Amino acid sequence: MYTIDNHIKNETYNGLQLHNLIKTESFEVLSISMEKDSVFPEHASPKDAQLLVLEGSIDFHINNSKYSLTAHQHFNFPKDEKHWVEANENSKFLIIR
Repeated sequence: MYTIDNHIKNETYNGLQLHNLIKTESFEVLSISMEKDSVFPEHASPKDAQLLVLEGSIDFHINNSKYSLTAHQHFNFPKDEKHWVEANENSKFLIIR
């Protein structure tokens, strides 16, 4: 019925870690944890996506541009655009798509 999930809170920083928190027919929420200096390699999202930084600082690279994002900032990006992420410090963020 009702559950509390502490996965984000308890996730340790160990390179790049990805956890699918929610997946339904209409959307999914991914929790991503990145240790300082780790890289989320280039890839593309199958859907338009929203990124919400929970803690830390990341550089989001897309379309030959870099966007520096910190805790509590939101960023949206379109599907099928190649992008990659670099952690400037231990960071956690959500991808909602």
